[in-house]
Formats: sequence, C-alpha cells, structure tokens
Amino acid sequence: MSSAVENPATDNPADSPASDVPVPPETIGPDATAADARAISEAARETSWDRPSFAKGLYLGSLDLSLIHPWPEAPADDVERGEAFMARLTAYCRTMSGRTIERDALIPDEYLKGLAELGVFGMKIPRDYGGLGLSLVYYGRALALLGSVHPSLGALLSAHQSIGVPEPVKVFGTPAQKQEYLPRCAAGAITAFLLTEPDVGSDPARMGSTAVPSDDGESYVLDGVKLWTTNGVIAELVVVMAVVPSRTDADGTVHKGGISAFVVEMDSPGITVENRNAFMGLRGIENGVTRFHRVRVPAANRLGREGQGLKIALTTLNTGRLALPALCVGSGRWSLKIARQWSNARTQWGRPVGKHEAVGKKIAFIAASAFALDAVFELTAEMADAGQKDVRIEAALAKLWCTEISCRIADELVQIRGGRGFETADSLEARGERAVPAEQQLRDLRINRIFEGSSEIMKLLIAREAVDAHLAAAGDLASEDASLSDKARAVVGASGFYAKWLPKLVAGAGMDPRSYSDFGRLAKQLRFVERSSRRLARQTFYGMGRWQAKLEHKQAFLGRIVDIGAELFAMAAACSRAEMLLRTSPEKGASAYDLAEAFCEQARVRVDEYFDQLWRNTDDGDHTLSRKVLAGDYEWLEDGVLDQSEGTGPWIADATPRASVKANLHRKYR
Repeated sequence: MSSAVENPATDNPADSPASDVPVPPETIGPDATAADARAISEAARETSWDRPSFAKGLYLGSLDLSLIHPWPEAPADDVERGEAFMARLTAYCRTMSGRTIERDALIPDEYLKGLAELGVFGMKIPRDYGGLGLSLVYYGRALALLGSVHPSLGALLSAHQSIGVPEPVKVFGTPAQKQEYLPRCAAGAITAFLLTEPDVGSDPARMGSTAVPSDDGESYVLDGVKLWTTNGVIAELVVVMAVVPSRTDADGTVHKGGISAFVVEMDSPGITVENRNAFMGLRGIENGVTRFHRVRVPAANRLGREGQGLKIALTTLNTGRLALPALCVGSGRWSLKIARQWSNARTQWGRPVGKHEAVGKKIAFIAASAFALDAVFELTAEMADAGQKDVRIEAALAKLWCTEISCRIADELVQIRGGRGFETADSLEARGERAVPAEQQLRDLRINRIFEGSSEIMKLLIAREAVDAHLAAAGDLASEDASLSDKARAVVGASGFYAKWLPKLVAGAGMDPRSYSDFGRLAKQLRFVERSSRRLARQTFYGMGRWQAKLEHKQAFLGRIVDIGAELFAMAAACSRAEMLLRTSPEKGASAYDLAEAFCEQARVRVDEYFDQLWRNTDDGDHTLSRKVLAGDYEWLEDGVLDQSEGTGPWIADATPRASVKANLHRKYR
C-alpha cells in the first residue's frame, strides 16, 4: 500500500494518498457523474503486477503452462490438518437437516452453536488468533460440503469469512484490531460486510452513508442505510463502508476523507435491522436492511486509512470470491449423482432414460462440467495458497465461470427429472417418492450470478484487467477527453509496443503437433488453448484499433472476450488436473482424462461460437431497439396485462438519513 506523504500541513498518516481519493467526498452521492464513478473505481484497483498471472497471459496471447503445471502441491501439514477437520465436519453435517432449514427459512441456533464448537467460524483465521488456519482449498471443500446440506449454510459462512470482518482485519487490521476481533470471530461471533445501499450496487460513487469525525477526533458518527446485509440480522460485528468528508483541522492539517471502512458493533445504540429480506432461494439466509442513525464508532475501529475503503473491499474480494466457486463445485457433484442414479432408475420406451441420446448429452454435459468446476476451483485455490502467483483474474474468472456453468447444470438436472424436477422435495416425499430438491437447487444457485459482483460487472472488471496492457500502450488513444494532438503523440508510443508484441501472435506452440506431449491425448486440447489465446489477443487488438476510447462502451464485445478467456482457463485447469490425478491417483487417471477430454471438446464448441459472435452479432441493432424501448416507443406491446406491483411502493426505497421507525429485528444466537 502507498504510504502517506510526509508533510503534516497537507497530509496525515490517517489519510490515504491523494491518488486513492480521486474525487472530493462531497461529490459522492446521487449526483456523481460517470467520470466520478470511473475515477473512484480506477483508484481502487490494484495496478501493479508484481507476480505472474496465468490468466492475464491468456488474454495477451501467452500460454505459460509452467504457471499451473505441475499442479501446485500443498504442504503436508495443511493436508493432514485439513483432512482431519473435514472428517469431523462431515460427521457433524450428517446430524443437520437441510429440509428443516428450508421449511423454517432459518438455520437453527443449535446448528450455529455446533458449528462454532467445531471451529467452523474460524476456518480461515490464523491459529495464533484461535482459528483453524485452514488453506483456501480446505476452506472451499468445507463450504461445498456444508452447501450440500443447505446452501444457506455456505452463504452464512462465506459472508462471514470471505468478505466479513475476519478477512479485512487479517489483511489490513492493526495488531490491536487483530487481537480484538479475530479471536471473537473464530469463537463464533458472526460477521457481515455492508457496502450495498438501496441506490448503490456496483457503483460506490453514489454512496450515501456518511461517517463524520467528532470534534475531538476520537470517533465517527455513522448515518445511512445498507441493503442486502447478508448475516446482518444475526451479526455481532460488521464492516461498514461510509464516506468521510474532507476537512481541515484547526492547525491546518488537511484530511481528504473518502470512502472508508469501519468495524462496527451491532449492539451499538442507533442501529436498527429494519427488515429480514426473503428471496426465491437461500431461504435460511439472514439478510436484512440495516439503518444507522447517529451511531458513534470509535476512531480505533477504522480499518486502514480514510479513503482506503474500496481498496480494502476489492483486495478482500480477490480471494474472497473463491467461496462461490467452491459452493458451485458441491452443487455440480450432487447434480451428477442425482442425474446418474435417476437416469438409470427411470425407464422410457423400454430403455433407461439416460440411454436416450437427448438425455445422455445432458448427462455428459453435467459430468464434464462438474469435473471442470472442481479443476477451476482447486487450481485457483492452490495457487492462492501458494502465494507465488497473482490470482486476481483467476479468482474473478472462477467466480464468473463457475456460477454461470453451475446454473446451467442445475437447469439441465431439472429437465432430466422432468415433472419431478419441478416438484418440491416435500411433495415428492408426501406421495411416496425420494425427496430430491432439484427445483430448490435451481432457486438457490441463481443468486450466485449476482452475489459479490454480477456476471455483467465481473465481465467488465475482468476485461479492464485483461486489456490493461493495451490501455497502457494506447495512452491518450484510449481517452475520450484527449485532444487530437495528444492522440497523435500517443500513436507513436503505441506503435512501439505493438511492433514488438504483434509478431509474437503469429505463431506458437499450438501449431506444433509435438507440443505438450506430456499430456498424452490431452495435448491437442492445450494446443487449441494456445492457438486460441493468440487469436483472442489479436481480436482484442482489432477491437482496440476499431473503437479506441469507445471500447469501454462495447460491453457485449468485451463480455465475449472475457467468456473466451474463461473457457480457455477452464480447459487448461481441467487438463492440468487430469494429468495430476494420473500421476497421484492412477485408479482415477483414465476416467479423469475421459472427463477432461469431454469437457474440452464441449468448451471448444462454445469458444468457436464466441469468436464468431465477436464480429457477427446484433449488438448495434439491439442497442438501437433498447433505446426505443426505454423511450416508450413500444408501450402498446405491454397492453392486455395487469401489473399487480403497481402502487405497492417506489422502485427504490427512500434511504434518507433519519431515526428508524421500525422494530429492531436484530437477534443473537449465543
């Protein structure tokens, strides 16, 4: 992190450097401009690449297989402790009922207490602070297991440990903060992360929550409303993002303020949980609306510097996003089990339904994709644990790709089950059949494409990182505000970069039939990945040349670029995992190769389609049509229906700071 400027008249160690506060805090809110939003997002990004990144290389036309092969090997102690914990957790999970959670829309307090006794709330917390100190791999495996009981358990624990108090305190907290909060969290103090507001999603420039310093500088007064506060209903501690105003002390010291992070005790006066939200899935989730009215927060509870809040949030999410892919792994495994058993049990036209090609293709997709889900999560987690690679793009790709593909798997399982897939588990059991909650899985998984950055936002985030080298080379060519003379000078600089880079994209190992021979029959799949990586880089360059500064608005094009890279990453991960299993578990090796090959063949079809759609699409026409729809040109098409939502309330709830007029729904389980 950048250090404060050493000039007490203009800065203070409590403040972030000016580069982290690109717009005055007074401009943050409903009137923030697009330029403000862009500046804030850019300032929060990590811009340096001090360690190699496999996925970043894929987008630049370089397949550096040495970064993921041989498969990363975990320390023996991590494995031993992880396996012992998984055995204990598995035994306890067998005592819990997902049906009970689904029926009551609540995780029973005794389950929470049992998990706390096992140390589940401290899985990622270092042992020095009372936690289990598990690796990300075993943390993810634990989430997959817990999610198979009920996904609300996975949501509870990922919100607590991946983005809640433990992770930002572990990374950014002072020694005193770590000693204060981490042992409590490990012992079972549930936590949450509060960023979203009724009118603030992925655009923090519109944030309305404020934290105003007291005159003596000993505390902040927090006001605002936070929406979709997962765990907020039962949390003891929360991390809250709020805007600190800029100000000047009596001695002339200037404080820039900005979006900042605070650890807040949920029993503080002035905090009201006004609603426990209900959703189409995750019925046990403790997600609410939390209002802060003149809540006094000690200055010692601020995490990092003033203005550093978004950097803390994004850094936390870099590996925190791996929780959702882990949960997707669990759903893929369960879907495969149900699809296999059901398709053998159900007979249609004299044959098990699984032996009919239409159903068989769905089974093949589920099996191959389940293997790839496992490979993508385990590879990214192993690399993150090793700490030698920069996995910010890999983690983002894992979140994007795993959540999308797992929803497709869940949908295909419902289709394979037919009418029974649409029927609830309780109804199935009531009429004497196996209580398979296929429809529940489809409902529960759907939020994962929205949680922790929607798929659309993830694509923009990944695209920004993937084309970073192009933007750096292009300079003012990629700026809408640059003058013609600035753009002319930028052409010279960009020419030097591309003169060296473009020739590397002409030929590579993917054109040599002897390449990657260590992978046996999977070698041809890696050759495809290498060729496609170079092709992807060339297409990105063509897009940059065609649209220049307007490229950022071509979100459909950038989305396909990201999707191609995601599939190539998954293919490489699947091949690497299959080769590892062949070496370490020969009894699984042959079947692992079958699954990896099947997945790669399926992914190749998708990659070819994405490449085709880069330049053959309806993007321009769709853009024009959507503008006309928004303008009301086709309102006549909406006639003939009744909108039952009319008159029930505004589109966005009022979040004006004020005292709450509702009962406080916050509760404790211990």
